[in-house]
Amino acid sequence: MAKSQILAIDAGGTMTDTFIIDEKGDFVVGKAQTTPLDEHIGLLNSAKDALSQWNTKMEDEFPNLLAGVYSGTAMLNRLVSRVGRRVGLVVNKGMEDNHRMGRGLQSFLGYSYSDKIHINTHHFDPPLVPRKWTVGVTERVDLFGNVVIPLYEHEIEPAIQKLIDEDVEAIVISLLHSYKYPAHERKIRDIAEQIVAKANKDIKVFATVDYYPVRKESHRTNTTIVEAYAAEPSRKTLENIDTALREAGTNFDLRIMASHGGTISIKANELARTCVSGPIGGMVGAKYLAEQLGLKNVACSDIGGTSFDIGLITQGELAINASPDMARLVLSLPLVSMDTTGAGTGSFVRIDPNYGNITLGPDSAGSRVGVCNPKGGLDTVTVSDCHVVLGLINPDNFIGGVIKLSKEKAYEAVKTQIADPLGLTVEDAAYGVIELLESQLRNYLESMILGKGYSPSQYVCFSYGGGGPLHTAGYTKGLGFEDVLIPAWAAGFSAFGCGAADFEYRYDKTLDLNVDDRAEDSDILLAGRELQAAWDELKKKVTEEFKKNDYSPEEVDFRLLYRMQYQGQLNDLEIEAPISAFKSVNDWDSLIQTFEETYSRVYAKSALSPELGYSITGAIVRGVVEVAKPQIPQEPLFGETPPVDAFLGFRKIYWNGEHLQAKIYEMEKLLPGNRIDAFSILESTATTLVVPIGFEAYLDENRIFHLKEIKE
Repeated sequence: MAKSQILAIDAGGTMTDTFIIDEKGDFVVGKAQTTPLDEHIGLLNSAKDALSQWNTKMEDEFPNLLAGVYSGTAMLNRLVSRVGRRVGLVVNKGMEDNHRMGRGLQSFLGYSYSDKIHINTHHFDPPLVPRKWTVGVTERVDLFGNVVIPLYEHEIEPAIQKLIDEDVEAIVISLLHSYKYPAHERKIRDIAEQIVAKANKDIKVFATVDYYPVRKESHRTNTTIVEAYAAEPSRKTLENIDTALREAGTNFDLRIMASHGGTISIKANELARTCVSGPIGGMVGAKYLAEQLGLKNVACSDIGGTSFDIGLITQGELAINASPDMARLVLSLPLVSMDTTGAGTGSFVRIDPNYGNITLGPDSAGSRVGVCNPKGGLDTVTVSDCHVVLGLINPDNFIGGVIKLSKEKAYEAVKTQIADPLGLTVEDAAYGVIELLESQLRNYLESMILGKGYSPSQYVCFSYGGGGPLHTAGYTKGLGFEDVLIPAWAAGFSAFGCGAADFEYRYDKTLDLNVDDRAEDSDILLAGRELQAAWDELKKKVTEEFKKNDYSPEEVDFRLLYRMQYQGQLNDLEIEAPISAFKSVNDWDSLIQTFEETYSRVYAKSALSPELGYSITGAIVRGVVEVAKPQIPQEPLFGETPPVDAFLGFRKIYWNGEHLQAKIYEMEKLLPGNRIDAFSILESTATTLVVPIGFEAYLDENRIFHLKEIKE
C-alpha cells in the first residue's frame, strides 16, 4: 500500500476538509465539522475520515507525511469580529486622526450596489487602533524621499512611554513616504525596542518598512496594523495546530496558504498575507488542474456554507490585486483577485419586514448547518433546510451520516417562517429560495466576467466547494460557458489547491523610476541599477525566510518581476522579468518589449503609447521551492451506462412545481465514460451533485464531471 506524503487542510467556516496525497500522487478527501474554538479537533476528525477510505489510521500514516499545508479563516474571523490585540500607533505629528478617519471607500466596502449609491447607508467600522492609542512625532519626508523636517528624536521616548502606560500589546510605526526613506521609521523602531526592553514588557514593535515598504500610506498602515492586531495572535493558533499534529505523529514544518497563491511557513515574518487562505487554495487548485488539462481560460466558482467565491484564470494566469480590501479595510497585500459574496448553503433565509420579499444572508449558520440539524441550536431557516425539504440532500448521509438531519424540523421551520407569510406551499417556498439563490449567483458570475471585458463563452467554468455541485446547473444555466467541470473531489478542492501550491515567498517594494522614450543610455543604466538594487534587497528577504525552514539559496528558484506603466497613467501591470539580472541597456529593451507585449494583450495593440515614456512602479521577487503535488486521476473509459451497484434507488423530490422520482447514484461507484441523465442526484459523503431537467452529466477519465445543458 502507498504511503501518505502530503496533508492539505482547508478549515472553512462550516466544514474542515483534508486532502491526503500518497507517494503515487493518488489522494483521498476527508470532511468534518469545523471546531472554531479549537480547530485541531475538526482537523483530526477530517483526517480520520479521509484515511478511513484507505482502511488505515492516523497513527500508521501521519509518521510518513513529508509536508502539511493549512488554510483557514481564523485570522479573518478575528479581524471581522474586531477581536485582536491592543495596538499602539506612531505616526507623523498632525496625522494622528488619519487612521481613525479611514479612506472614504471603507464606509461602503462589502455593500451591494444599491447600498453603495445611497450615502445614508454608509458607515465606518471602529478603527483597529483607537485615537487614545495613537501618538505623533515630528518629522517629514516628501514623496521623493527628501527629508523636509528632521526626526525630533527627543519626542520618541515620551510617545512610546505613553503607549506603554496605556498597556498596549504591540506598537506599529508608520510615517509618510517611509518606503522612499526608511531611516526615520527604523530609528524610532530601535529606540522603541530599547524602551520596551528597559520597561521589561513583552511588546513587539512593527515598522511598516520592515513589512510592507510600498506606496499608499493608509493601505500600508492598515496592513501593518493587521499584522500586529490579528496575525500575531493567529500565529499562536497555528502553533497549536502544529503541536497537535506533531503529537499525532507528524514530523514536518506546517505551512500555510498565502494570499499571493504560494505557501509560506507559520514562522514567516509577514503572516497577514495568510488572512484569506481558504478561497485562494481553490484558485491555485483550479490553475493547477487547468494546466494539467490544457485549459487557458477558467471561471472559478466555489460555494461553501458561508460564501460564494469567484475568480478568473485568463491565458493561464491568476490576476494579482496589489491593493485589495478585506474586512472593510484597504490593504497593501498581493492578493489573487477574487470576488466574494455572503451567499452559501448555510445562509440564513428571512422575509424582509419592510417589503415582504425573501432575503438571503449575508450571515450564515456556519458549522451549525440549519434548523434541520437537531444539535445546531438554530431557529432561523437556512438554504440547507430548503435542500432537505425538497429532497435534494439525503438527511441520513450528511457528512457520511455523522450528522442526522431532521426533515420534519426543516419542513416546519420553512412553513412557519417563509411559506405561510408568503401564502405559498412549503415546497414552493423552498424551491423559490433555491431559485433566488441561483439567480443571484448567476448574476454575480456573469457580471464578473463581463466586467473584465470577456464573455462566458470564452471560458470553461470550474464548480467546486461542498455546496457547488448542488447548484452548478442553476447558476450556469443560459450563460453559454464552453464547458462546465465539476471534479469528483469538489468538496475538498480548496484543500487540493493547498496540496498543489508551491512553497513560495513573495516580497514587493515600491519604486518610482521614470525613463523617457529614447532616453540616454546613462539614464537607462541609472534606473536599471535602482531596479537591480531593489531586487537584491527583496531577494535577501526571501532568502532569510527560507533559512527558517533550512533551505539554502541554491535550493530556491528566484523569479524577478516588475510593475510598469506608461508615464502619467493610473494603472500599472505586473510582469515577470525576461532577464535574470539588469546588466545593460539591452536588458532595458527586453523589459520594454515584454511590457508592451503584455499591454497589447490586456488592452489593445493600438493603445501602445511609447511616446509617453515608461515608469517602473515596483519590484517583486518570488522565491519558489518545488514540493510534491497531487496527480490528476487517469482511469480507463467504460460504457455510458452506470454500473448496477452505483444505483441506490429512487427518492421523491420536488422540482419546479411537481413531485418527481429522482434517480440516486453513489458518486464513487460511477465509472469514467458514464452518462447520467435527468433527474439524477449523485451522492457522496462530502457533497451532492444535482443533474436537473434540461441537463446531463458525463464522467471523464480524470474523474471530472462535465455538466451539459441540453438544447431543446
